[in-house]
Amino acid sequence: VSGRDQDPGVAAAALAAGAVDQVGEDPEADLVVVATPLGATTAVVRQVLATRPNPDLVVTDVAGVKAGVAHAVDDPRFVGGHPMAGSEQLGVAGADPTLFEGATWVLTPTARTDPEAFARVRAVVTSLGAEVVALEPARHDALVAVVSHVPHLTAATLMNLAATRAEEQAALLRLAAGGFRDMTRVAAGEPTIWPDVCLANRAAIVDTLDLLLDALRGLRDQVAEGDRAALLETLERAASARRALPVRGQAPRTLAEVRVPVPDRPGVLAEITTLAGSLGLNVWDVEIAHSAEGSRGVLVLVVDAQGVGGLLEALRRAGYRPSWQELA
Repeated sequence: VSGRDQDPGVAAAALAAGAVDQVGEDPEADLVVVATPLGATTAVVRQVLATRPNPDLVVTDVAGVKAGVAHAVDDPRFVGGHPMAGSEQLGVAGADPTLFEGATWVLTPTARTDPEAFARVRAVVTSLGAEVVALEPARHDALVAVVSHVPHLTAATLMNLAATRAEEQAALLRLAAGGFRDMTRVAAGEPTIWPDVCLANRAAIVDTLDLLLDALRGLRDQVAEGDRAALLETLERAASARRALPVRGQAPRTLAEVRVPVPDRPGVLAEITTLAGSLGLNVWDVEIAHSAEGSRGVLVLVVDAQGVGGLLEALRRAGYRPSWQELA
């Protein structure tokens, strides 16, 4: 594993930590991971693809907003990605060999994505212990606005409010208990990455902020009016939803193999894998079996058997003729 960074000190720290085996670029690399700030991602991905004509090369990225990069990079060797893991620790200091175990790693294939490139990136990601969810780039951006971007902005706002009040009330931050610290933990993350994220995903973030503001106004009215019943209903609904969140890293009890005869054309893999992702179904393995004759093949997916019925129904509605079997 080789790597480079604009800051020689960061590169040296990565080498010392064992994150890379050597500093620099390997022109023979099979896989290139672009882990730059979002504002530089598109240019770096394009540069890598343009300077390395190797048809077996695969390039992926880790940017938190996908639609812009996917639209700007029209190369079948590129597979957009976003690991949903991390901490408030900055840079190499936050390196952890178990960081991705049980985490969700979103891949965003498009109609141009080479199925073999997708399969290779997926294999590397799962080897790190992550679970892959495939989503359309724009769908990814709409969802992360709700679960990542707006929560970060909310935490930052609440932290700033507390800090301002602390200037007037010296004891305030000393009263900050576990709940406050947990809720605002992400506000300690690297601030410089967030302006790019907010600009790149502004439409989805603004829509989500508007929904949050409406909900807060409703909650404010419940408190102001002393509406005990409405408050209790709001809090109970939130508590129930929070308890129902999927357990991180929970493996399914049974798996099913779904075989989908497909035309051998661009876009099929993206269509089927993002369909599974939109249903909230993890794809635990994927294989592309090309036909030796003709223009058809078979896409083989291994999924949670509990959700296979919904996937089969959705595939049939989309015009496919899938078959399946439970795996022992």
